[in-house]
Amino acid sequence: MTQLLEQAIARLQTLSESEQNAIASIILEEIEDERRWDEAFSRSPDSLAKLAASAMAEYHAGETHPLNPETL
Repeated sequence: MTQLLEQAIARLQTLSESEQNAIASIILEEIEDERRWDEAFSRSPDSLAKLAASAMAEYHAGETHPLNPETL
């Protein structure tokens, strides 16, 4: 276990049971979400490579522009 994780767990132990459960649920959901993304990416590496190549081609052709959050 890393030192940072040990520090986080030590702090969590000072919280109430309901707060600990809420944070534990968030952590478990995040781990599961990462697992699903890893699985999806591992099933489709060719598709991802094609999407990346297409995006780079558009960029090099000058067909992209910087993202402006104000215009979303």
